[in-house]
Formats: sequence, C-alpha cells, structure tokens
Amino acid sequence: MTYDNSRKILSWAEEDRPREKMMLKGRAALSDAELIAILIGSGTRDLSAVDVSKIILNSVGNNLNELARLSISDLSKFRGIGEAKAISIVAALELGRRRKEENRPQRTRITSSGDVYEEIKPHLLDKPQEEFWILLLNRANEVIRPVLVSSGGVSGTVADPKLIFKPALEQLASAIILIHNHPSGNLTASQADKDLTRKLKEAGRLLDIPVLDHLIFTDRSYLSFADEGML
Repeated sequence: MTYDNSRKILSWAEEDRPREKMMLKGRAALSDAELIAILIGSGTRDLSAVDVSKIILNSVGNNLNELARLSISDLSKFRGIGEAKAISIVAALELGRRRKEENRPQRTRITSSGDVYEEIKPHLLDKPQEEFWILLLNRANEVIRPVLVSSGGVSGTVADPKLIFKPALEQLASAIILIHNHPSGNLTASQADKDLTRKLKEAGRLLDIPVLDHLIFTDRSYLSFADEGML
C-alpha cells in the first residue's frame, strides 16, 4: 500500500508542525486540532495526527465541551487512537475542567437596587458619555455577566431591543436588569426612558426573560424604576 508522504507531519514546513509551531509562535497560535495532535503524537499510515484530530473534533461538532463527554472507550474507536492516546486526551480535558472550576469567580447575587449599583459602578463611574448596559442573571439572581449594549454622546444612547436580548438569549439568562448613566448627574427619568422601559419589559415578557429593574446611574447615586414603582 502506498500513501502520500505529504500527509505526515514530519514532511511539513517546520513552522506548520504543531510542536514547532508552538515553540515559534506560542500556544495561542495553535488550532484545537493541532493541540490535540500534540497530545496524540502520531497519526496513521495515511493520516497525520492533525488529520486524526480533525476527524475526532468533527464528530462532536468542533465543540470541546462535547469532546470532554467522550470516554476512553469512545475515543479508542477512532482510527489511529489507541487506549494510551485516548487516556492522554481525557486527562488533558479533565485538567482543563479542574482549572476552570478553580478559577470560577464567586457570582454576585442581586438582592436590591443597591447591589446593582455596586456591581455596575466599576463600568460606569466617571464616564463622560452615556452608555447602556444590562446585567444578565441566572435563576438564583446571580450575575452571569454585565454587557455593554451601546455607547452614545453626552446626551443619549441607542438601546435596540434586539441588541439587548441577543446576549440574554445566548447566555440563557433567566432575567435582566437595565442600566444607563446620566453623565450630567440628573436622576430624573425622561419620558423616553419610561417608554423604552415599558417596551423592553413587554419584550422580556414575551421571551420569558423578565426585566427586573432599570437603573439610572450617576457617579453619586442612582434611580431605580423598581424602587420608585415605575416598572
């Protein structure tokens, strides 16, 4: 049986070999398939280690979380992957999972408008222009993450409902809180603020992602629509 030597990693240009590429360009330059190829070391007679890695990744939709669900037995079914190589892949993914667990920050639980103000303060303090942010919350009212929706001039910003609910849907948020700042320090809600809040509250109701509050932020204080009975 003959095969194409061009498929063997050793025949590639040095900068294209995964190990050499990492040494020359750093780990961030490698694709997922190239990183897995380093783990398994070699491929088959007609497939390079990168080719084998791509086949494995394609089988799970190129999703590393799905790859981590595969057992040693599952991985061993792929051509070119024996038990030892399967164990290397499983061990590497387990180390990644443990690192992620150790680095997971404690999430802030929102219990009041004051909690919202303190959570968003690092993002909006001393801003000269108006910005619109949302907090994405899980079912326990813990902050998944803050999201900057738009940034405008000194007197206004645009808050498009599609841009607001897109990250909420992507992150599977259970609720959101709206926040925008008034660089002038004025804590009065304009009619436009009230109309927008009603519009977004209705959109959230239809999407089953309730809007729990809308804060107007200033460097010294805030106004909560929920606290003022305006929501």
